[in-house]
Amino acid sequence: MSTPYPFTAVVGQTDLRLALLLNAVSPAVGGVLVRGEKGTAKSTAVRALSALLPQVDVVPGCRFSCAPAAPDPDCPDGPHGAGPGGARPARMVELPVGASEDRLVGALDIERALSEGVKAFEPGLLADAHRGILYVDEVNLLHDHLIDLLLDAAAMGASYVEREGVSVRHAARFLLVGTMNPEEGELRPQLLDRFGLTVEVAASREPAQRVEVVRRRLAYEDDPAGFAARWSGDESEVRARVVAARALLPQVRLGDTALLQIAATCAGFEVDGMRADIVMARTATALAAWAGRTAVLKEDVRQAALLALPHRRRRNPFDAPGLDEDKLDEILDRFPDEEPENDPDPEPDPGTGPEPDPDGGPENPQGPDGGGGPDGGGGVPPQGSGPQDAQPPAEPAEAPADSPEAPRQPSAQEPGGPEQAAVRAAEPFRTRMLSVPGLGEGAAGRRSRARTAHGRTTGAQRPRGQLTKLHLAATVHAAAPHQKARGRAGRGLVIRKDDLRQATREGREGNLVLFVVDASGSMAARQRMSAVKGAVLSLLLDAYQRRDKVGLVTFRGAAAELALPPTSSVDAAAARLEKLPTGGRTPLGSGLLKAHEVLRIERLRDPSRRPLLVVVTDGRATSAGAVGGDPRELTARSARLLAAEGVASVVVDCESGPVRLGLAGALAADLGGPAVTLDGLRADSLAGLVKGVRTAVTTPFSHTTRRAA
Repeated sequence: MSTPYPFTAVVGQTDLRLALLLNAVSPAVGGVLVRGEKGTAKSTAVRALSALLPQVDVVPGCRFSCAPAAPDPDCPDGPHGAGPGGARPARMVELPVGASEDRLVGALDIERALSEGVKAFEPGLLADAHRGILYVDEVNLLHDHLIDLLLDAAAMGASYVEREGVSVRHAARFLLVGTMNPEEGELRPQLLDRFGLTVEVAASREPAQRVEVVRRRLAYEDDPAGFAARWSGDESEVRARVVAARALLPQVRLGDTALLQIAATCAGFEVDGMRADIVMARTATALAAWAGRTAVLKEDVRQAALLALPHRRRRNPFDAPGLDEDKLDEILDRFPDEEPENDPDPEPDPGTGPEPDPDGGPENPQGPDGGGGPDGGGGVPPQGSGPQDAQPPAEPAEAPADSPEAPRQPSAQEPGGPEQAAVRAAEPFRTRMLSVPGLGEGAAGRRSRARTAHGRTTGAQRPRGQLTKLHLAATVHAAAPHQKARGRAGRGLVIRKDDLRQATREGREGNLVLFVVDASGSMAARQRMSAVKGAVLSLLLDAYQRRDKVGLVTFRGAAAELALPPTSSVDAAAARLEKLPTGGRTPLGSGLLKAHEVLRIERLRDPSRRPLLVVVTDGRATSAGAVGGDPRELTARSARLLAAEGVASVVVDCESGPVRLGLAGALAADLGGPAVTLDGLRADSLAGLVKGVRTAVTTPFSHTTRRAA
């Protein structure tokens, strides 16, 4: 719709609105990452923020938004002389998840650069977002090469475009705002740390608030212009308050006590690096300015910690973000507030506190007539809006299996024993890399060899579509024989479009790692299953770091089930693994057939992503499930079916005890892949396994591998 939804009409979502407004007051805070389930007004609030930002003074005609008072000396449209400037609204630029590198940073006209020696540059989204907002919806799904470019621009405040010795640089300082659903995967730690603040959002469970969301949504859809007009007064008030807070910001005093509170908080929560301290200081200062004060108080530091620290405390991707508020209060209470000096209003006015009341105020809780945002987003109630409320309640530590407090578990020595309660995973460890043989063409990642847009140059070819990576030597070689016929007279080459050659590069791709985990009674010994879960958890951590998709198939009793469809969220896989019960017979063949079905469907959805099958079992097969027949024969046939289709496989042998039957090794032979013990998965004891994976699978994996070969 052409009329944007008003920012002040968003119901609830107190922390989200506050974090966005603080960045409007002080862009140096560093942006916001909004995490939460779908349909919670994340995108609506972000898109509405740009209407509250003050106008930007720019040099007329400059494509890079240079400020008239201080133009960029290296601006590609410069140099800019003295003269009156113009004003335009602040921009909010959206970066699509599937954008190309040239769309983000801009592109050079390579043909003109080589033949005419001119820098014909077309600006990208980073140039458009300069001095505005760069918004990335589903930022956790952004490709790695785009993330690298964002990190560079955010760190240096500039964007560099390099094409075979021809370079262009322009300023790129922007407010980075991202939204994501954690169920679809997590962010890389480097990009996560670049976001100044983070907030967790969820739909309200209060019926009255949900009713108000629906009411405003319907009113907005019926008459967007009229709905926006009814909220124009509230919008103007917030816009004026942002301008006033910006003007007051340079006068805000950050005293030594506040600095000690910030430093002690970051140290007490063991936050890595110093960026958290700086972000907290800037956020606390912005909070004071937003409240109309010139001194930073303890309440500002506390709120800044709740917004700036949760995403910086994660030690691995399976940790839920959050902050222990009792511990936070204990740290802050060690440092009482200083007496404000020359502060005309030391006590915050309830009407100008850090949380605006865009829903209409306490006397009009329904606010003006209206409906929820385009996302259908309802807010969370104030008592549940903080990031700390997103973390699940801590589970009690499990008593050792031999302690008197430990509950007695039924015997699981027999394959058909009763179902056992889920046990905790052992401590994860670093694993060696497992890779798929051959050369793929899948999504960029860090596991198997593949043709990618980035990596080492291996050759040249005619470009298919737009030229992105010029192979200079091959281009000159193609153009050289035709120079006389083209009438070359000067020093420069006469280049035609047909002469251009695209560089082919080899890098790494992400794969689909499908885990097939034996959850039968033969795996039910508590220490054994704990070790198995720890090994799978370690492999999941490795998959997260290598940007893989993961899936989980389990088998026990009489059937196999897809516990987790292929997804980019290793958090979801870890959660399913943690709750996995054991018991019953061992339908190993059914588990392999289920894996075959999952891979077949996934191949249709994403044919370029190659799979790696990880079977975690002791190799015993005591049930044929619904298929019937001999369980061992069914297992062998299923394994050979997967091998015939070229699926790269690894068997993690979970057999323990002094007497070993070697059944997992026989299964690995049928699958055409290596077998490795649980201890052998560790990085310091897995020598030669990667080589074994690559050499054991000799059949072509798919049409993608055959083309690459």
